[in-house]
Amino acid sequence: MKLLAIETSTEVCSVALHVDGEVRERHELAPRRHTQLVLPWAEELLAEAGLRKSQLDAIAVGRGPGAFTGVRLAIAVVQGLALALDRPVLPVSTLATLAMQGQGGNRLAAIDARMGEVYLGEFVRDADGLVSAAADELIVSPAVAPLPSGPRHGVGTGFGAENGALVQRLGGLLTGFDVEALPHAADLARLAVRDFRLGRAIAADRLEPAYLRDKVALTLAEQGKPTPR
Repeated sequence: MKLLAIETSTEVCSVALHVDGEVRERHELAPRRHTQLVLPWAEELLAEAGLRKSQLDAIAVGRGPGAFTGVRLAIAVVQGLALALDRPVLPVSTLATLAMQGQGGNRLAAIDARMGEVYLGEFVRDADGLVSAAADELIVSPAVAPLPSGPRHGVGTGFGAENGALVQRLGGLLTGFDVEALPHAADLARLAVRDFRLGRAIAADRLEPAYLRDKVALTLAEQGKPTPR
C-alpha cells in the first residue's frame, strides 16, 4: 500500500508517505507557510522512497475541522493530485488524527476554534492503537461541552482555550491532557490505510471539507464594538 497523506488544518504543516507499512513524515509548526511547504515536501518524500506519483494507490487528506484556509488548502491540493493521477482519496477527520497522539486510553480531541468555541471529538482506541469516533464531532462553547461517556485523556489546543474552560467543565472525567498536541500526517496515513482496507476510499470529485462552522469571524456587534452608521 502506497499512500500520500496531507494535513494542514491547524498551525502545523504535515505530510507523510506510507509505503508498505513504513511511514516517512515532514512535520513543522508553520502557521503561514503551508502553501510553500506542502507540495515540495510531498515531492521530497516520494524521491526519498524512490517512487513516482503515478505509483501511489491513494491520497489521504485531513478534511478538518480546523482553520478554514488550511482545510481548503489540503482539500484543493489532494483533489488536484488525485484527479490528475486518477486515484481515490481518503478523507480523515483532523480530530481523529489528533486523537492518535499519546499512548493508551480513549481520547477527547479538542481544537481551539477561536470565537469562544472549540472543535470537539470523542474517540476510542482499538487493539491496534487506531481510533474510531464514539460520538458526532461538534463545535461548542467549552463551558457547556457535552460530557463524554467515560474517562478520557484530552489532546489538543482546545484544552487551553477560554482559560482552560474545557478542563474545568470535564473535571474528574479528564484523566490528563496535552494542550500542545497537534495532528501528525503519519497518524493520518495510518488511519487512512485502515479506511482503505475497509473500502472507504472515494472519488476525488466527491471530496468535501468538514468545517462545522458557517462563519469565520464575529460581527462588530458580537465583539461588543460600535457598528458604523
